[in-house]
Amino acid sequence: MTKQNFLKGTIILIIAGMITRFLGFINRIVVARVMGEEGIGLYNMALPTLFLMYTISQIGLPIAISKRVAEADAKGDTSKIKQILIISLTITISLSIFSSVLMYLIIPYISTNLLTDSRVYYPMLAIIPIIPISAVASVIRGYFQGRQNMKPQSFAQVIEQIVRIAFIIILVQIFSPYGLEYAAAAAMIAVVIGEAVSLFYMMHMFKMKKRIKLRKNVFEYIKTGRHTLNQLLSISLPSTASRLVSSVANFLEPILVAQSLAIAGFQTAAATKMYGALTGYAIPLLFLPTFITHSLAVALVPNISEAEARSHKKLIHYRIHQAVRLSFASGAIATVILTLFADPILTYMYGTNNASLFLKIMAPCFLFMYIQFPLNATLQALDLARQAMWNNIVATVIKFVVLISLTTNPEVGIYGAAVAMCVGVMIGTIFHLITLYRHIKFVIPYMMIAKMIALIGLTFWLGWLLIRLFAFQMENFVSFIIILIVLFLCYIVFLFALQFISREELKQLRKK
Repeated sequence: MTKQNFLKGTIILIIAGMITRFLGFINRIVVARVMGEEGIGLYNMALPTLFLMYTISQIGLPIAISKRVAEADAKGDTSKIKQILIISLTITISLSIFSSVLMYLIIPYISTNLLTDSRVYYPMLAIIPIIPISAVASVIRGYFQGRQNMKPQSFAQVIEQIVRIAFIIILVQIFSPYGLEYAAAAAMIAVVIGEAVSLFYMMHMFKMKKRIKLRKNVFEYIKTGRHTLNQLLSISLPSTASRLVSSVANFLEPILVAQSLAIAGFQTAAATKMYGALTGYAIPLLFLPTFITHSLAVALVPNISEAEARSHKKLIHYRIHQAVRLSFASGAIATVILTLFADPILTYMYGTNNASLFLKIMAPCFLFMYIQFPLNATLQALDLARQAMWNNIVATVIKFVVLISLTTNPEVGIYGAAVAMCVGVMIGTIFHLITLYRHIKFVIPYMMIAKMIALIGLTFWLGWLLIRLFAFQMENFVSFIIILIVLFLCYIVFLFALQFISREELKQLRKK
């Protein structure tokens, strides 16, 4: 079993995340150009229900598996690892079957009564097979993480995206003539195929790397696995509660948006089209930097946990500051570019700029999202997961109150949903900061806040100046690329000048 050290494993995750995100954008561009805004709306309306079933079928086991496998591996206890895998597979397969049947039964009611668009029935039906596939994949992924081998899951992510794009191009073209609902269902089938190929790859790698035989004495391991089950559930259940909040919120969001727009007097097709522009065009661009912040968050948990075990309070504060600083640095450039170039980016990527106002409203607010990832990871590492969950619940409730209040107003419409998302992101981040202050007296120094403002201000001013100097117009693609390159190079200079990235951190990345 090939292991990687902490930094190398993190870098592998970041590179895989970057490639996957890039391929994901290609996938969205293909879907957007083939199906249009209304088709994307149907596609995205089906996804939250799927994510909810994900959470039910996996119950947070990947994190628990990773931790328990790592502990057993450190002791050389292969029998324990086998028992962890058998118990985990038994749980996830059972729950995935239950979730699949439940989803099949509730799809007619959800599509007709809650989402107000019966056409979403077909894409929701097409996505059901992915539930057991992803459940088994989550167990194998947790196993590789526990063995500190990040390569299989990283390669699997890339393979999944490539297969998904290929089959979306083929299947959507085939089913489009039959209607948008069938095109959306075809896109879902492509997702299922991509996930299945990814699972087969990880299973192949597991067979090549494993030192245990799962098929031998399976029932004996299940009968004697009560203690192992309790160990897994002690970690997975608290993690599931937090994820369930997010999944339920994602499940309810399109329902509330659809119902609120209906109250405001918008027709079903128009509401679906507007929701597709928000979730299919704007949101993916806003979440672009999160593959970096997510990798930082994953890497932060063991560091904070180790520092806390050794009572190194200064190191805890340093790691949090470091993660917040790097997360902000990764998101600030995206914020400026999405604000200044919303129209050309959307036009070049999707062939329409209908979501440009969404980006201009939401991009500055989503800076809070980028630093929320490491803050949430820190709360988990400090055994404050319950507090993090309540922070998320309160932020979600406030978001929904704002969403209903604004979106039901015909003069505001779908932009109320965009404002509500911004409010939810900012409230959640602020609550996390308050929780950290109450428990460990953590604060972001005033000097750091001043540097953050200076970084955003300088980058925005430079971008505006470059637009004037190059007399940029939307149809001038060459000027657009030149401006982005110059802006990005100057941004790197700003990062070093304001000490967002230090030379010592670059040296640490080169260490083996």
